Amino acid sequence: MPTKDVLLVGLGAVGTIYAYILQSSKLARVTAVARSNYDVVNTKGINIRSKKYGTHESWKPYRLVSSVAEAVDRPYSYVILTTKAIPEVIKTSQVLEPLLSSPYSERHPQPTYVLLQNGLGVERDLYHSVKALNQGEPKIISTVVWIGTNLVEKNVVDHNHFDRVNIGMYRHGDHLTTTNSPEEDAILTDLGTMLTTGGSEVTIATEIQRKKFAKTFWNIAFSSFSTLTGSSPTAMFRPPPKEGQSYSPYVAPQTAPNTIPVLRAILQEMIALELHRDPAHTALPSMLLDAQNGLPIEVEVILGEVVRMANELRVDVPRIETLYALLAIIQNQTLGGFRQPKL
Repeated sequence: MPTKDVLLVGLGAVGTIYAYILQSSKLARVTAVARSNYDVVNTKGINIRSKKYGTHESWKPYRLVSSVAEAVDRPYSYVILTTKAIPEVIKTSQVLEPLLSSPYSERHPQPTYVLLQNGLGVERDLYHSVKALNQGEPKIISTVVWIGTNLVEKNVVDHNHFDRVNIGMYRHGDHLTTTNSPEEDAILTDLGTMLTTGGSEVTIATEIQRKKFAKTFWNIAFSSFSTLTGSSPTAMFRPPPKEGQSYSPYVAPQTAPNTIPVLRAILQEMIALELHRDPAHTALPSMLLDAQNGLPIEVEVILGEVVRMANELRVDVPRIETLYALLAIIQNQTLGGFRQPKL
């Protein structure tokens, strides 16, 4: 399998771990775009402290650049975006604009884009931008990432013992296809091979949006409450109810048949994996860390999209609407400059 050029945009915690995984596979030459932490990473490298991959002092990718514009001197097989999806601040098409315009778009074919991002609808803006180039159907891989990693300093990343990712092709406006075409399967297998060779755990999905929907509710359950209470997810767990006691809340009849089994399955999975229930689990949701550091949070793509979807389908989601409204206050305070970054 030949070595391929891969552009990774966003060298934070998730970006660093996946840049390390890809480079360790020896199947990828990773050009990484470090934006806010470029100077320190360029000078000192990144210190990775991982329970899975070990400790690596002053680690650097194959090539380090400070902007996407600086990286468009060559074609890429894959462009992997690990930045937060915050469309109210900047759209994906703006982040990747040098790849979507001349001279790059005229000299090179469009790469396969891989969005390692939370939330729903994060692919739409990029899809329309690539489609407008008239170079055929855009190739976009959607993902669901499960990982415990934090950026504790601008060039120090802590990572626990696991990382796994579901990958699948984004099919704009298609909610009925349940199998991958041979072309889709080839693309997903190629990327999956690079990631698994580097040490990650990969599952190829045929309907990735269903997986993303489930992960979004996981984020709603854990990230939202952690951010609003300032507590780690471990604080949410408590002993089983005593005899005659119940923790079950009221659920609207139209929501119960479909949504509740999904939420129950998500929570059962978290218990089975012992994620967040173990007091020794110290990784914090990135939404909480961003709020604490005065950085924008992923409120629109996680909660806003679910609320808009529910309104369109006339499904009552009063608790999610409440969480959305409260987190929107935090977002507005941040964007208004009233919450200052610590890092």
